Amino acid sequence: MCCDLCSFPEHLRDKAGPLLGRTPGSRPVPAPRLGPLSACSPGLVMIGTSAANSPSKATGMSFWSFKETMPQTSIFPSMLGTSCSGHVQPEMEEKCGDPVYQDGSLVSGSLEVLIEHLVPTVDYYPDRTYIFTFLLSSRVFIHPQELLTRVGQICSKQLEAGTEADKAKVKEFVPKIIQLLTEWTETFPHDFQDEKSMKELKEITHQIAQCDEESSSVKKSISQMTQSLIRNLSTHSQYQEAREIIKPSVTDKQTILKPKTQSSQKDILSVCNDPCVLAQQLTHIEMERLTHITPEELVHIFNHMDSMDNHKSCRSDIKKTCNLEACDNWFNRLSSLVATEICRVGKKKQRTRMVEFFIDVARECFNIGNFNSLMAIISGMNLSPVARLKKTWSKVKKAKFEVLENHMDPSSNFSHYRTALQGAVQRSQTAHSNREKIVIPVFNLFIKDIYFLNKIHANRLANGQINFKKFWEIAKQINEFMMWKQVECPFEKDKKIKNYLLTAPVYTEEALFLASFESEGPENHMEKDSWKSLRATLLNRA
Repeated sequence: MCCDLCSFPEHLRDKAGPLLGRTPGSRPVPAPRLGPLSACSPGLVMIGTSAANSPSKATGMSFWSFKETMPQTSIFPSMLGTSCSGHVQPEMEEKCGDPVYQDGSLVSGSLEVLIEHLVPTVDYYPDRTYIFTFLLSSRVFIHPQELLTRVGQICSKQLEAGTEADKAKVKEFVPKIIQLLTEWTETFPHDFQDEKSMKELKEITHQIAQCDEESSSVKKSISQMTQSLIRNLSTHSQYQEAREIIKPSVTDKQTILKPKTQSSQKDILSVCNDPCVLAQQLTHIEMERLTHITPEELVHIFNHMDSMDNHKSCRSDIKKTCNLEACDNWFNRLSSLVATEICRVGKKKQRTRMVEFFIDVARECFNIGNFNSLMAIISGMNLSPVARLKKTWSKVKKAKFEVLENHMDPSSNFSHYRTALQGAVQRSQTAHSNREKIVIPVFNLFIKDIYFLNKIHANRLANGQINFKKFWEIAKQINEFMMWKQVECPFEKDKKIKNYLLTAPVYTEEALFLASFESEGPENHMEKDSWKSLRATLLNRA
């Protein structure tokens, strides 16, 4: 999919520019290949190349728990690679109410038909890829609570038993509807966080239990499903309450304008001087944030962006995308922290060491597969207050940095990054350890890809049917992301380093420029005027 910044929502362009590599002071770089892995990354395959001589595929499963009693088709069939535009092919054109299949997969139909396809019968259980895709995309057309009500209504008809033969069929149907509800509550627990949805779920399960009162396994399955749902919702609530509070930016004159010779000033090197260890702690922070992102948040972002683009009120959408906002805020914080650590160092020799340290950290992030931290570090080093430090950069060994910049070059829709990302994905698929399974994409680019995939394809076809083929493709990409975030971070946590990364004060843009001018004086009249203005502004505020 090819998409450029020009077609990105207007309200995000200024913000997206720096995040997507178009930062002030960016320098064109050649395209050399990265050298061999460092000594602290044993056994890892260089991102951008596939793992060689791997005897077997990884055995990791997706986030669905496949039941042996209900065999399913493979995850996301090959039809996903074909077009999913809003045009109806002549041989596929049907009446509005009729479902349309392609290569055995449902690709379009009315909402009613798609809902009916979700609910199992005595002789049928929906493919799990369909369950995930429909539950994910249905919220574009119907609220989850209303969908649950409709599912309950369809189930009620199937649970009606008159004859003994009907009762036997009901007993066969009951485990299947419990399984559907279990998959729903496990994959999309937040669909049940309001009282109405929970009440509807209790009514459905109560009706199910009454149909087979003699079966203890039915009651046990319902109880396990309910308890698991409550635990998931409780865990989410606790995470929201315990989310780290980032300290506000520092702009006081005592910090910005104090003598740079103070040896007592704490910096990142005093906390961690090992690039490999710091990259590992950055990976911990990234993966902790990714863990709490739910698949439905990635769909809510459509409405969130459209609401902002159309200047609509979107407070409820902000709440629904709070974990995405946390990832975005972390990226911006890391970029600012990198710039702060560099600009506040007074001596050129020490400042050069700081720049080279972050280059080494970025390289280790690259080797790990942590592209988001890599991009944030490069963005921070390309901010104008850092880029203008010409005397510092003249002493820096820039070869490694230029290689890393090349991998994050925004030209051709970040083609070099996408090649490296694909290499990381291939490595993950053949991995024998969690170290090799780590894939952390540049999150803003991932969101952009999902957003444009939604934007350029219609939700409905010309005949009014839902373009379900489009949602197959969206679900495929989101499912891949969900598998990446399931990987357990293999590195040992260091609370001291993590705490510094999360809470160390960072400078505002104004403070960064002032610190930069204090480190290396203004070079022209424009910079001199800016310097005087910034000093006066910050002193007056203090």
